[in-house]
Amino acid sequence: METKKTQIKLPSVNDVMGKKMPETKFRSGAIAATIWANETVRDGKKIVYKSVTFERSYKDKNDEWQSTNSLRTADIPKAILVLSKAYEYLALNSEDEDIY
Repeated sequence: METKKTQIKLPSVNDVMGKKMPETKFRSGAIAATIWANETVRDGKKIVYKSVTFERSYKDKNDEWQSTNSLRTADIPKAILVLSKAYEYLALNSEDEDIY
């Protein structure tokens, strides 16, 4: 007697929480580069492409966390590091050449 396997597709975090999660994030102190997987349709085919966001976190005068893409001089080496790591990740994990 054969048993039939049923595949159950669990909902993604996006489906449950309505929130898109990053693919990965590289952080050095307050500096972070985040990689996102994006989808679009081109010529009737779904295409996934990656994008990178960059930010520096800081606490404001009310001790609340904020973010900016503005850097201080001392932030530049960390920015170079996290962006280099993001590029390395994308280059080593890319199946196709950049579409955009």
